[in-house]
Amino acid sequence: METIRHLIDGDEVDSRDGATFESVDPWTRQPWARVALGGAADAARAVTAARRAFDSGPWPRMGFAERGAILHRFADLIEAHTGELAMADTRDMGKPITDATTKDVPRTAQNYRFFADHARLAIAEALPMDTGHHAYTRYEPAGVAAAIAPCNFPLMLESWKVAPALAWGNTVVLKPAEDTPVSASIMARLAVEAGLPPGVLNVLHGFGPDSAGAALTADPRVDRITFTGESGTGRTIAAAAAANLTPVSLELGGKGANLVFDDAELAGAVDWSIRAIFTNAGQVCLAGSRLYVQRGVYEEFLARFVAAAEALVLGDPKDPATQLGPLASLTHYRKVRGYVDAVEAHGGKIATGGLVEDGSWRVRPTVVTDAPPDAPVRREEIFGPVVTVTPFDDEAEAVAGANDSPYGLNAMVFTENLSRAHRVAAALRAGTIWANCFFVRDLRAPFGGVGDSGVGREGGNFSREFFTEPKAVVMALRAR
Repeated sequence: METIRHLIDGDEVDSRDGATFESVDPWTRQPWARVALGGAADAARAVTAARRAFDSGPWPRMGFAERGAILHRFADLIEAHTGELAMADTRDMGKPITDATTKDVPRTAQNYRFFADHARLAIAEALPMDTGHHAYTRYEPAGVAAAIAPCNFPLMLESWKVAPALAWGNTVVLKPAEDTPVSASIMARLAVEAGLPPGVLNVLHGFGPDSAGAALTADPRVDRITFTGESGTGRTIAAAAAANLTPVSLELGGKGANLVFDDAELAGAVDWSIRAIFTNAGQVCLAGSRLYVQRGVYEEFLARFVAAAEALVLGDPKDPATQLGPLASLTHYRKVRGYVDAVEAHGGKIATGGLVEDGSWRVRPTVVTDAPPDAPVRREEIFGPVVTVTPFDDEAEAVAGANDSPYGLNAMVFTENLSRAHRVAAALRAGTIWANCFFVRDLRAPFGGVGDSGVGREGGNFSREFFTEPKAVVMALRAR
């Protein structure tokens, strides 16, 4: 098996107590890597390294161009190791190798390039005053950032946190999800090769409660905490951070609404809607898991949607033809299975899909109809390839249904009516609205959610605001 250690202060090290855990390949359901299991002592060691690198090391004191050159070199190395990084995520969480190779790794490199350039080119405020003074803003790095990443897009979402923190001069302790540790360690080795000084990027493996994650978020030497994951865990992290008044950025769960109006271009709406729920076997916080379709096109849309779902290829995620692999872990498979098993008991019907009864951790693309508004499959985040489809009559009903959720991460609108697209986008309670598309990103735009979907925004200047301490400087321009 692969041996995966922490990377602390530029060196790969075992846990202080020698403890390890196993990473299981969800396709074979067999362990494939032995991973250092971090605890409180290892978290303290990682924070100490990051603290020293920030307080007395060269990284925060470099210019943007110098830091940016190192981050671009880092991105070059990520691209050069695409196959190794992609296979690590495929073996760790069952991600189809084609998606990992053509989407996740390139986007990871893009994140480092974007934030390196954004930090160098960002404009700060100059504020001329009519009192004989001049004010301007400086954006100083905040310090040590704790970044806690999820298992669904391991490499890419780690870079979404690490890249802006590094670009603005912070040091980082990254804790990958316990289900997906391997690509983070490969990435950390590449960071050292690219020239990041010791202690600037540290990778700490382990679990959350009573483990590395809890120790990391409670450490008063941490200046920022950024977390992507389940809403309940986000509340726990926020409570730990509150004790030290540590600012947090939380991108949490989702139950995305997808509204298809009767004037939508149906072929495109079906295609995007299939991607929105079944990409990554539905393990996407942005998944369009609540489909609302206007009654005039409901039957036609549903027939096309079911046919497209049934045409998706399930199989070995290492096979380039596979579109849906297994779920990331046995624990998660059992959770999703519970929702599927309960559909009919709560009044819904399965139009297609269901469980693959062969002992694997696979769930077919599952389309549920007739689920009442209070059914768990319609209200709770499943994080699997399960979608409810509900008819609606008018725009007001569609918006009300979409907003009837504690989550508010994202939503989609399919219509050829430009006025309606703008009107509905304004009325929906969500952090991102896609009109006639899905998952198209501009890294300058704000990203985050409302309600149970999180606190704060990241991306572009929003990441700058989070990972820096903005400082006002006011100068007198004339003598007393």
